[in-house]
Amino acid sequence: MDFELSPRGRELRDKLLDFMDSHVLPAEPVYAAQLAEGGPHSHPPVIEELKAEARSRGLWNLFMPHATPWTEGVSNVDYAPLAEIMGRSPSLAPEAMNCSAPDTGNMEVLAMFGTPEQQEQWLMPLLAGEIRSAFAMTEPEVASSDATNIRTSIRREGDEYVINGRKWWISGAASSRCRILIVMGKTDPDGPTHRQQSMVLVPIDTPGVTVVRNLPVFGYTDREGHCEILFEDVRVPAGNLLGEEGGGFAIAQARLGPGRIHHCMRCIGAAERALGLMARRARSRVAFGKTIAEQGVVQNWIAESRIEIDQARLLTMYAAWLMDTAGVKGARTEISAIKVVAPSVALKVIDRAIQTHGGGGVSDDFPLAAMYAGIRTLRLADGPDEVHKMVIARRELRKHEGADGAADPGPTSGDLGVAR
Repeated sequence: MDFELSPRGRELRDKLLDFMDSHVLPAEPVYAAQLAEGGPHSHPPVIEELKAEARSRGLWNLFMPHATPWTEGVSNVDYAPLAEIMGRSPSLAPEAMNCSAPDTGNMEVLAMFGTPEQQEQWLMPLLAGEIRSAFAMTEPEVASSDATNIRTSIRREGDEYVINGRKWWISGAASSRCRILIVMGKTDPDGPTHRQQSMVLVPIDTPGVTVVRNLPVFGYTDREGHCEILFEDVRVPAGNLLGEEGGGFAIAQARLGPGRIHHCMRCIGAAERALGLMARRARSRVAFGKTIAEQGVVQNWIAESRIEIDQARLLTMYAAWLMDTAGVKGARTEISAIKVVAPSVALKVIDRAIQTHGGGGVSDDFPLAAMYAGIRTLRLADGPDEVHKMVIARRELRKHEGADGAADPGPTSGDLGVAR
């Protein structure tokens, strides 16, 4: 295993650290003030200023794991520390460098499966940071942890597809700059389980598309929104199909693998910021005759946080390395593992930081409460913890098929975690 960054990866990391310190973190209060003035789903002007600065520094579209005609691409191992650094300012840094979900996954889908016409119309403005997008898969009427449950109908009528259904938790759809939806639905309800679904491109202003409401998270309103959307006899040209009919489930799997690990990398960055806030707060407050930092319980919190963050980072780097060397399928177990571990670790660290801050920790005077609310959703988004644990358990059990009751032969390469 080699987690060493390439020369370009090291250069990008150094540039990003400087950009964060000199521009992104100082812009956070400006962003908050502009958002308060413009409204919860407005586009604060400071974001465009940061985007221009990021482009001038070569910090743009860093998320692509492979070179394309439009992007140079970086390896997953090189991108991991970059995403972690961005995670320290989740509301600003990813968008400043055009590395925000759900646009990143949608751009990868368009790059891999889009026709030249689809790429020209939608991928190019997304890569340029001119528009935003959303990915419409989750539904309120079914258990969407099993994507084969979706009910939205995508029916072919002549040269058009007609879409009917209801989606929710569609991130990005409330943004004033959202222009395109990638919608997953069923084109063949009677076909094989994993060949029933397809994906189509639906401009958000298409007649019949209604953004019903934005869904807050623990009372917080996300600027891009998490929306419920109704599709009523929505008609789009047949040329808006992504890939082939029946290929929707496979496209979703290709899209969600990299996206899951990006979330995990940013979680670690958020946990690092929370740990820094906890340590500084503990050193600055006195209780019962000594600083909070001298209290044994707080020292225990700080030590446990450092251990857990470093463990999560190593597992993330291992998953990133496997994605580079064995592909997304070869890293499936590790992607599921880090998707469970990283949000859990981040939540524990943030919770300790909140406790260290006392009443301030649950207020909006510090970023901790909002960080906790946002990261708590990641135990559900892109597959709940329980589904990822099921994937891990099934693959582990598969190693031992036919061995019931047999004498223990000793450890195998699989038991020792040797790369598969």
